[in-house]
Amino acid sequence: MNYKELYQLWLEKADEDTKKELLAISDEKEIEDRFYQTLEFGTGGLRGVMGAGTNRMNLYVIRWATQGIADYINTKGAEAKQRGVVIAHDSRNHSREFAEETAKVLAANGIHVSLFDSLRPTPMLSFAVRHLGAFAGVVVTASHNPKEYNGYKVYFEDGGQLPLHVSDMIIQYIDKVDMFSVPTTDLDNSLIELIGKEVDEAYLENVAKQSVHPELDKTGYKLVYTPLHGSGNLPVRAILKRTGFSDVILVPEQVEPDGNFPTVASPNPENKECFTRAIELAKENQCDLIIGTDPDSDRVGIVVRSTSGEYVTMTGNQVGALLANYILTEKKNSGQLPANGAIVSTIVTTGILKEISKAFGVTYFDVLTGFKYIGEMIYKFETEHSHTYLLGLEESYGYLVGTYARDKDAVVASMLIAEMGVFYSKQGKTLYDVMQELYKTYGYHYEETISITLKGKDGAEKIKALTAGLRNNPPAEFGGYKVVALDDYLTGEHTENGVKTTLTLPKSDVLRFHFENGATFVVRPSGTEPKIKLYYLMKGKDEASTKEMFQKVKAAAEAIINS
Repeated sequence: MNYKELYQLWLEKADEDTKKELLAISDEKEIEDRFYQTLEFGTGGLRGVMGAGTNRMNLYVIRWATQGIADYINTKGAEAKQRGVVIAHDSRNHSREFAEETAKVLAANGIHVSLFDSLRPTPMLSFAVRHLGAFAGVVVTASHNPKEYNGYKVYFEDGGQLPLHVSDMIIQYIDKVDMFSVPTTDLDNSLIELIGKEVDEAYLENVAKQSVHPELDKTGYKLVYTPLHGSGNLPVRAILKRTGFSDVILVPEQVEPDGNFPTVASPNPENKECFTRAIELAKENQCDLIIGTDPDSDRVGIVVRSTSGEYVTMTGNQVGALLANYILTEKKNSGQLPANGAIVSTIVTTGILKEISKAFGVTYFDVLTGFKYIGEMIYKFETEHSHTYLLGLEESYGYLVGTYARDKDAVVASMLIAEMGVFYSKQGKTLYDVMQELYKTYGYHYEETISITLKGKDGAEKIKALTAGLRNNPPAEFGGYKVVALDDYLTGEHTENGVKTTLTLPKSDVLRFHFENGATFVVRPSGTEPKIKLYYLMKGKDEASTKEMFQKVKAAAEAIINS
């Protein structure tokens, strides 16, 4: 069907509220955007703007996807149905409604459901799947996206996001589902079980075990915390209290869950504007550290006080470097650093991690963007008994220490960041000071990610054309800096000096350009938003030369894109 036919079908079959919403649309382009495609179910699930239509997040799309998952589970027999599915959700508008609808569809298909009694962080869902021995898990969240978005992430029995071979099979089942013929049941169905406190306690116990220096006296150390209206509020405060932090100052306007995120433009701890009120509180209370978590509490951002007293936002790359250095240094000093230790990160994360890992004799592994690939490496290490996982991280403010979960966890990261703050404060340093020391030791690294949003069908076509153009005619240099190698993850080829070799990572529409000094530039269409992302991972002798390289490479890249 074309978009006009689908629009008419929805006017015939949808409920009255949905019909009213659709009839109120006067812009033909808006109708096209809502129906020109069905929201794509990828390896991570679904994500999109909420509203009526096949290309939106709504109850019909939720039922459609859930029925496909149910059909897949039903092919795995009675045991899979009994083990069932764990369901969680964040603080977004309609998240509870979508979570309950998911539960009702699964139960109508004879599948046991463990539904959290209220909002929970995404990493707790990942933990609960393994803790409860479930066959799968679903969390309703759009992570750090603006308030208009919601999403539906699916996890497999190992607690990680769906492996490719499973998601491919589920997609085949989903494609056969009629959105308007999905069976549902009531919430009081005996197959739907509410869960909560027992899982919370087991989760927090596992998080606390990841402390590097649990014996540290935190008395008198003050920090500011904001959950940005999300699900981090209770678990982050609980883990900080459990590990000895008694002076946690909350941003009162941002404590309560609220899917409209009224105090911020976007609930993304990557944006400094999220911390405006937190910085005021930090100044009033003379705090060296501010921590903020996103709506589903899988990402964490921090602001630290510099030597001059200024409050500086630390990037995800910088926090990752600090965590890696802290964990490796202290494990080595205590004789607990394993000989087969491993750090896993993505191809768009800072190069300083490789250098820190090398200095400590730890193996560094590159994976594609997305924490699911880090989770897969944890599983690989465990099944092959090859390496001891120490830390997984990505530049987009996601970190996991410990193997109790298989997704990034802002709760454990908040605990360890606060612990680092205390540890270095006893040496007269802030985290800003330690970061400057790392630059002196390993060279200056500067990273910046620029996203270009191109909405709708036309935007999607432009993004495809852009990556195809760069792939077919790769530049030999950017801003005077020679490209010495190119990784094309779609073709699976690494090209260097005219020689092609095979890349080991899965195929993906990503291009990575390598420069002579070890810096890289990566072009990658977003898998969840109508964006193309440009990752500049620069390296140099000092801040001035590194930022000069960034400006020149960026100007050259923009000129190519604009042309």
